[in-house]
Order: sequence, then C-alpha cells, then structure tokens
Amino acid sequence: MITSLFTPLVHAELRPSAVPGGVVTLTVAPATAPRPDVRFAGRPVLLQQDPGGWQAVVGLPLDTPPGEQAVEIGPEARRLAFQVSAKAYPEQRLTVKNPKMVSPDPDDLDRIAAERERQLQVRSQFRDVPVARTDLDLPTAGRLSSRFGLRRVFNGEPRAPHTGLDVAAPMGAPIRAPADGVVSLVDDLYFNGKTVFVDHGQGFVSMVCHLSEAKVEVGRKVRRGELLGLVGNTGRATGPHLHWSVYLNGAAVDPALFIGPTPDPKPAR
Repeated sequence: MITSLFTPLVHAELRPSAVPGGVVTLTVAPATAPRPDVRFAGRPVLLQQDPGGWQAVVGLPLDTPPGEQAVEIGPEARRLAFQVSAKAYPEQRLTVKNPKMVSPDPDDLDRIAAERERQLQVRSQFRDVPVARTDLDLPTAGRLSSRFGLRRVFNGEPRAPHTGLDVAAPMGAPIRAPADGVVSLVDDLYFNGKTVFVDHGQGFVSMVCHLSEAKVEVGRKVRRGELLGLVGNTGRATGPHLHWSVYLNGAAVDPALFIGPTPDPKPAR
C-alpha cells in the first residue's frame, strides 16, 4: 500500500491533452483524505498526492470515443466525468523490404499472438509504489521522425496506428532510461525486434525497441539516464532508429506529452 506523502509533483513537462491517445489529470480527493481507489475502464490509475489534493493521471486509449468519459472513485464507484475531444491523426506510408514484416507467414502468427499477449501483461502491471515524477527524458538524442498515432500503411497495406514516438538516431547510439524504474521485460520480438520494458510504477511504463543490443536484464532497478541498450534496426524497421512507447493504465499514450514541446518532424520518406 502506498503511504501518504506530500511529495511535490514534478511534471512541468507533462502536458495533459484530453484526446484519444492523450492524458487527463484530475483532482479526485482532498489532500488530507486517505489515498482513494480510482479506476478508468476498470483499471487502477496512477495517483500522486500534493497540497492541492490527490491527482489522478489517466491514460486514454487511441480508440477512446469523443464525448463524456469518467473515472470511478472508491468502493461506491462515484463517477467523476470529463470530456474527450476528437483528434485526427495523419497517415504515414512506409516501404518495408521484408514482406514477412507486413504479411507474416502462418507459422509466425502464433508467435506474434503470444508476444502480443506477453507485452499486454507487462504493460498492464500495477506496481504499487510512489511515483513522484511524471516528466520523462527522451531516451536518445535525435530528430523525432514519426509521431504517435499515425495511421500507418506498409507496402500499400493499412496496419495498426503507430503507438509510439520514433527518434532518428545512428546505429549503436545509447538508449537511456527516461525515468527511474524496474526492467520488466527484455526480449527479441517479431515486430519490435530487441525490446526493453521499464516499469516506472502504478501502471506507468516505457518500452524501447528495434535495439541492436540490450544492456539490462529483467528485475534490474534503473535510474533516470541509465543505459538500457543501443539503437538498431531489428524487427520491422526501415532503418536504424528508436521506437519509444509510453503506457498509462495499460493504454498507449503519446510520449511527446511527457517531454515538453518539440518541433514537428519532417515528412517521412
């Protein structure tokens, strides 16, 4: 159980955005109240305590419909409503040299399904520890080449939206932990290639992938800025780069909201 601590919130770089794939912050209880139980779509959400009250930091899945949504508070499931605005994400067309990365062979589909389930479990874990900061550091230096939410078309075939932020970086560039946490998965996955998940606590999770090499192991505690691995082009990648995903209460949300304003990338080639 998390103890009640008046830890100053340090998330000047967190820019809430009430859109699909965005983040909502809500005051859900007075600061003097016991820590409440707050859920969105049945999942517990990240809570922080400051002098202004208990703050819920809620991730909105990309398929969240516009209109009224609500968190549920306490055993009586008291509803606290908020509004979600529509957002139209642009389309991105990419060419992948290996056709199996667009239309996998039947023999690979079982592996892909198992990997998807394993990643879902890891990103949905709720490690009940205090989270003092929700600002994140960009894991590697480079130009932001593909934004979150792009409707992706590979070799002319529509595929799932882009659930991360891509950073153009050279092969072998260092990838560092965006915040303190515990390494919860290290694996070599069909689409993601070499991948590392870091659990920052209370359902706040980062994932970096397409690595050439991982430099950590499962269970290791890492500090913000500590080396996780090296940039590569493993898995479904058109060249060396970092793909970085951020999850809250199991939902993939826009990593750019956690790192402050950044310029729009040049159009993808």
